[in-house]
Amino acid sequence: MSESNLTAPQRTAAPASDEIVVSLSCVDRPGIVRAVVDFFYRHGCDIVESNQFGDTGSGQFFMRVQMRTSEQTPALADLDDAFADVAAEFGMDYRLAEISRPMRVLIMVSKFDHCLQDLLYRWSSGLLPIDIPVIVSNHPDLEPIAAWYGIEFVHIPVTRETKPEAEAALLELVDRHDVDLVVLARYMQILSSELCKELDGRAINIHHSFLPSFKGANPYRQAHDRGVKLVGATAHYVTSDLDEGPIIEQNVARVDHQASVQDLVALGRDTEAHTLARAVLWHVQHRVLLNGHRTIVFR
Repeated sequence: MSESNLTAPQRTAAPASDEIVVSLSCVDRPGIVRAVVDFFYRHGCDIVESNQFGDTGSGQFFMRVQMRTSEQTPALADLDDAFADVAAEFGMDYRLAEISRPMRVLIMVSKFDHCLQDLLYRWSSGLLPIDIPVIVSNHPDLEPIAAWYGIEFVHIPVTRETKPEAEAALLELVDRHDVDLVVLARYMQILSSELCKELDGRAINIHHSFLPSFKGANPYRQAHDRGVKLVGATAHYVTSDLDEGPIIEQNVARVDHQASVQDLVALGRDTEAHTLARAVLWHVQHRVLLNGHRTIVFR
């Protein structure tokens, strides 16, 4: 096929849904499940999926309920207002959302494109229910990929001297595009503590599993030289503690003495892409709840 006949992929729209989801946490005590189920039953909702977990260590209770609405169900804002009374009774932190409303995701990249390409494929295929209004990078290299998918690309160079201005420009984009989630798809810059605090709970990062043993340049070469037998990746929320935020998902693949450095790199990139995609999917489906420095993931 000639290049002139190539066309950008058309996004497959996710099917419309009349379902809502509530995710919540509070101090564990009797009556929580009954109160939640009874409230939504009285407002015309039919439960299609329910998950709950009581953490004996922290004494916290976590719950995610996905429901189908009916003609008797109030508008989401009114339902939220009414549920606030139940939440107040049990001291709940909660979020009520429509399944059909995709989160708006800003993707940050540098020069590696494997995680970006994977996310864009899943988005365009309807496998990842998100909107991607903008891609941000500290390098211009991946702009053609954004153009191919018809997504705005913003190049924000970062140096030690310009870092405050660069992060201010990023936050301006977050506000302008009403962004719900920032995904660092192999963005090779350390975010400031101030920016991490601003994006607390709504920024996800991915890194290879060799940290903290093999830091800096060429971690796969270092791993190969040490004869590692596992290659993996960790997706986590961004915090001011570098690469130590609450973990959402991890994955590993076994290797042996026959694997070259190039084999490790290829397997590592594949693992990173899949791990990040799962973490993003679970977040946008409201399946991830924070439990201190840990996460509860209702998969």
